[in-house]
This record gives sequence, structure tokens and C-alpha cells, in this order.
Amino acid sequence: MSNLSQRPINPAVGEAIPHEAASLHVTGRALYTDDLVHRTRDVLHAWPVQSPHAHARVTGMRLDDALATPGVVRVLTADDVPGINDAGVKHDEPLFPTEAMYVGHAICWVLAETLEAARAGAAAVEVDYAPLPALVTVREAIAADSFQGAQPTLERGDVDAGFATASKLFSGEFEFKGQEHFYLETHCALALVDENQQVFVQSSTQHPSETQEIVAHVLGLASHEVTVQCLRMGGGFGGKEMQPHGLAAVAALGATLTGRPVRLRLNRTLDMTMTGKRHGFHADWRVAFDDDNQLVALDTTITADGGWSLDLSEPVLARALCHIENAYYIPHVRVNGRIAKSNKTSQTAFRGFGGPQGMAVIEDILGRCAPLLGVDAAELRRSNLYEKGQETPYGQPVEQADRLHRAWRQVTESADLERRRAEIAEFNRTHADRKRAVAITPVKFGISFNLTAFNQGGALVLIYKDGSVLINHGGTEMGQGLHTKMLQVAATALGVPLSTVRLAPTRTDKVPNTSATAASSGADLNGGAVKNACEQLRERLVTVASQHFGVHPSDVRIEAGRVSAIGSKAEPLAWADLVQRAYFQRVQLSAAGYYRTEGLHWDSAAMRGCPFKYFAHGVAATEVEVDGFTGAYRTRRVDIVHDVGDSLSPLVDIGQIEGGFVQGAGWLTLEELVWDESDRPTRGRLQTQAASTYKLPSFSEMPPDFRVALLEQAEEEGAVYGSKAVGEPPLMLAFSVREALRQAAAAFGAPGVSVPLALPATPEAVYWAIEAARAGAFGDDLLVGETTLPPQPPSDAPHLRPESERLAADAGV
Repeated sequence: MSNLSQRPINPAVGEAIPHEAASLHVTGRALYTDDLVHRTRDVLHAWPVQSPHAHARVTGMRLDDALATPGVVRVLTADDVPGINDAGVKHDEPLFPTEAMYVGHAICWVLAETLEAARAGAAAVEVDYAPLPALVTVREAIAADSFQGAQPTLERGDVDAGFATASKLFSGEFEFKGQEHFYLETHCALALVDENQQVFVQSSTQHPSETQEIVAHVLGLASHEVTVQCLRMGGGFGGKEMQPHGLAAVAALGATLTGRPVRLRLNRTLDMTMTGKRHGFHADWRVAFDDDNQLVALDTTITADGGWSLDLSEPVLARALCHIENAYYIPHVRVNGRIAKSNKTSQTAFRGFGGPQGMAVIEDILGRCAPLLGVDAAELRRSNLYEKGQETPYGQPVEQADRLHRAWRQVTESADLERRRAEIAEFNRTHADRKRAVAITPVKFGISFNLTAFNQGGALVLIYKDGSVLINHGGTEMGQGLHTKMLQVAATALGVPLSTVRLAPTRTDKVPNTSATAASSGADLNGGAVKNACEQLRERLVTVASQHFGVHPSDVRIEAGRVSAIGSKAEPLAWADLVQRAYFQRVQLSAAGYYRTEGLHWDSAAMRGCPFKYFAHGVAATEVEVDGFTGAYRTRRVDIVHDVGDSLSPLVDIGQIEGGFVQGAGWLTLEELVWDESDRPTRGRLQTQAASTYKLPSFSEMPPDFRVALLEQAEEEGAVYGSKAVGEPPLMLAFSVREALRQAAAAFGAPGVSVPLALPATPEAVYWAIEAARAGAFGDDLLVGETTLPPQPPSDAPHLRPESERLAADAGV
């Protein structure tokens, strides 16, 4: 066992302790970025002037009325930028644009004494626009050949030969929507400039180092002249990985020009209309099975709706390609990827980072094809799971396929699926207007950044003379419990009680050049760095202790703040006493820790290599009940077994699994982003821009019976204290909800009917699936490609494909 994964006796890691700031959260005492405004004097408030057009040139701008508005101090425009007028790492996101690229695009910003004055000033700014044609949907972008960024291809085997030899062929089309992050704390930044012209920005950001970099190049400064701090976030989910940078730059620019602190906080409507979401995708696909219903070949083109700029669309697309097969072995694979450029917000990272979109394609395929193959969907999935020794389409061995099978068996047995399926069948037989179903789906999710350079972390650990310990690390806390885990890692590595250790806010002047807290890698990277720093300190202290006890350093023991030595008759020392001795011997009591993930290699051009340190695995079974009159449904029970390795903090991990599952269920079944696709002047406007029109999961959507278990005997060699990442993978366990809804809708029709189901599977979508099942619109010889349009009987279904393109269960049809 490696030093990184080995645990000492009685470690602090593995204890089921509450979140380190739980009491602050529930009592309202936790401070967030915007709370700091009330502790800052003479703050100016920023408000944007937004474009009403989805696409238009800015031909003129008049500021006199705005500047004459009481309380307005300044209007920020492109002329005020001393550095680079761009807020994107791809240099395709003008901070002050001359061409509006979506409805809500900020053209300029008004600074005023009060928020109300800033809003009034923004309303007084006169902007002239020359409207241009706008592409609102991904289909429109595809038709117009409007693409941006790289167009990678992932290929393994001989796809054409696979289709030629397979006995059962299907093809189809699948379009599905994105998701709004809806973090409780909207985007916020507070910037000020000190007497040395040092710019200090408090930002709700998952990537402080990149926020620092963007602010510096907008202001024309070096990075050491800008410090960014993230106290904590009220949720992030990937939406605060790239999107905060430009907002922080606006606040910093305002502070630099006025000499006063500037606060920029988006309200909910601004946040939803200005910032990116999860990418919606479109997929054309063909799939082949053999006589034993084993997957033979998959050929698909997937198109991500990137919005107006690249943002993180390229790595999101790459991860979608790398997760196209989810947990299933497919010998022959060809996946073409591309990014549509449309006149919408620039879509960005969202929990799972393209992985859920890639997996959605194969899960939809299996859910639709199972009835046509005459096999139970659960059996089709189980029989196609990876086996040990098989490789992913990009060439990485799946070393722990047995964990997939163990988790599948554990869920099947603990959820008593065989008995419940019989009960469900009896319920469906005796209830004409309500149907139930249970579905089981797996997850195999790669952990690491696809960009190898991001797989590094840093930390700075300080021990004070009284023995107390302060940790600085590069990760940010957004409620996911990262800081809790880092406290446990430090206490374990040093051999001290948890009460001895405290965490400092994340700052770029303490740990430089950090990666984003994203890709589920926060605990791996920062935990490795914290452990490294603590081990340096412990080694120095052990040397001091060995001199005191007169033994070899290897015989010194530090446990629970008590220092002793094997073979020594001397009385044990308290931790604080050892630290005091070290100080007086002039031993350094601070250490910079560093960690880099080993064993990674990735050729992004060839889409080959081993981009992930390991895979996280999980299996979920979900039972639903559907109303045949309305399509309304409820989740009755959920059983999950998830692989988190040897958990650093079980209470935190179970909370992450529960939260991820519910957020995934929201994307798959409830949360529907709607843009105005009409030719009216409101074209391109986001229609769902508040909680009143955008449906979020609530307690009423929580299953009354929710059972989560951590996979046992799952220690991960080569990861910090044997743990595994937990942030993103559980979201994809929610595929079981959508697949259960599909099966329940199909139960209203004849046996063997295959029904398409939209994503999100809203009650309306489920109702149309029920109607299709009742009408027998798609029988055992046909599966229609379109799933986002309400299905109708064939006689009035103009959206059906021609016979030559229909999906058939026999080759050559």
C-alpha cells in the first residue's frame, strides 16, 4: 500500500463528523461575499445595461442622462479598460462588447451610490442596435453550419464492420436540454484598491487563480498586483468556475477608476439571463447488437449547444465523448463531437461536466431498444457491463469492473428487486389509470481533469507556538464539505485532534496557481497537498522528539496530540510542548505542500490515453408511480450503492450522494430551460428566468424511502487515505428515475412497446409518452428518432422519419 493511501491507527479521516460550518449555515452566521459589503465603507454598486436583442451590433451609446441620474458616479465602457477588453480564457468574450450576442448581454455597467440609483442609471443609458439574424436552437445552428472550437472524433475498432456483422440494428435522434445551476448565492464580487494600488477582490468563485488572471489582464497588471479571496460559496456546481471572472473584473475596474470599493451582485433574474448553464445536446446515433443482445457497435455524432462563446465547451465535449459508453463495453465505437454556436448565454461547466450528457445518449438508447429486443431493460444493462480487463473506447483499462458488478448485486439484493417487480406487475394489472415501474442503472465516471496540467494542488500549513495549526489550500468551499475533509486529513497526518486545526479562506496570495475546485478532484488534489505539507512538518517534529526520547525517529509516535516513543522510559510529551521545543531549536514550523496526480497521459488530438486516475462507480434503483390522466408522477423509493473508496468523511459523502442524485433527477425530469424561438422581437429571450417559471426539485420530489449505502471493501490505492471523489458521479445515478418513468409510461400500452421520452421528462412529456404507448404508435418494429416532440399516432405524426431512416429491429429494414 502506498504512503498516500495508508491510514494510521485511529485516524481523524473516516469519522462521520458534521460539515465544519454546519452550525454557521443553519444559524445564518456564515458570511458570504455579499455580506462583506456591510463591513466596507463607501461602497459603489454596479448594474448592467443589457441587450434586448439576441444578436445585434451596437451602433451608438449615449450616457449623459445616466450620468445626470442622482447617485450615479460613473458608467464603465470599453474606453475605460487599460488592459485587454476580454473576460474569457479563449479571448472570445469581450467584457464590453460592440456586438450583443444574446438577450441579456451586458453592454456597459453603471456605478452608483445605491443599488436603486445604479438601476435607474442603467435604465437611462441609451443604446442604438442594428439587429442581426439570431440562431436560438441547436438545430438552427446545425442547419446553418454554425460551429466553434475543435471537432474531436473518438474511435475504437471497426464500426462499419461491426454494423455489417451484427444482427440487430437501430438508429435514432435524441435532443435534450441543459440545466440552470440555481445556486442559492448568485454571482457576486467586491473589489477595492489599497494605498499601494494592490487590487483585492472578494469573489464567489470556484477558480480564484483564474479570476486573478482575468482581472489582471483586464486591468493591465501583473498577477502579483491582484489578490483574490473566496470566503465560501452558497453553491457553485460548476457555474462559478469560469463565469465569475468577468464580473470580478468589472468590479475591480470600477474600484481602480473611482478609488472606492465596488460591489457587483446579480439578482436572480440577472444571474439566469446573463450566465451559462449546462450544455444541451443533440445526438444522431446508430447502434448494433448481436444475437445475445450484446452491444457490438455505436456510431454517433453529438453536438453540444455552446451558446455564444467557447467558455469550457471544448473540455465539456471531450468528457462527453469519454463517457459516451457509461458503464458498458462496446467493441466498436465512433463518436464525432462538435460545438454549436448559438445566440444564447455561453454554456459552461455543470456538475458532471459533459459526462451526464454523454451517458444520457447510451442510457436512452438502451431504454428504447430493450423492448424491441424483447429483453428486460435491467438485464440488457447488466449483461453489457464492463468486465475486468476490458478497455474504454479511448484505451484506458477498466481495472475495477468488479465493483460495478458488486454494486449491482448489492442494490438488487438490498432493494429486494425480484419481489418488488412481482408486486409492481400485480399493481399494474389491477390499476388501469396508475402504473408503477422500477429501473436500475449504473455509473462509471472518470476522476481527474481531462487537461493533465490541471491535476495538481498546493497547500500552506502553519503551526504556531501554542501548537495550533492553520491550513491554507487551493480548493474552494461551496457547501460540498471540502474544508471538512481537509481538516480531517491534516489532523490525521499530524496526529492531532480536530480541534487543533483551523482553515483559512482560499486566497491567491497564500497558494498560487491553483486549479479550479471542479472535476470532483478537490479532495484528491488538495488533500494530497495538505498531507504532503503536514508530513514535512511531522518529519521535522519527529526528529526533535527523537532527540528528547533518545530513540530513532521511526520509533516516535504522535497520536491524538500525544507524543511518545517505543523503547523510551521518558514521559510522553503533549503536542504543544513538542512544538515549543521545536521553536526554541529554530525548526521551521511552516511548510508548502504540493501534489500532482501521477499516471495520467492524454492525447487530446487522437482522443487516446489514460486521462483519469480512477473511475468512481455506483448503481441506483428507483421506483416511480405515474398517473395516466396527467402524466404526474412521484418517486416512491430509491436504493443506491456508491463507491467512494475508503471515505474520508462518511457523513459528508452520503450527503453529497443524496444531493447529487436529487440534482440529477431535477435535470432529467423537472428543470426545463425555455428560450423564445419565435420571430417576435423577444426572440432569444430566456422564458424561464425565475423560480416561478423554472421548476426546481423540492422536498415534495424527495423519495419517502431513500436508502444510500457506501460500497464496502473499496479502498483506492494511490489516492489520499484510500478515498475516492464523490462530487459529480452521484448525479448520474438519477438516470434510474427517467428510465423508471419510461417503463411506467410503457406499461399503459401493449407488452413490448417502446416509447420515446423527452429530457427533461416533465409530467407533460410523460403524458405524451403514455399516449404513444396507448396508441401503440411505436411497436416492435419501429422506434422513432425524435424524442423532444410530443409523440402522436402515425396518422398525424408528420415528424416521423421516412421508411428508409426508421429504426428497425432487423438488419436491412
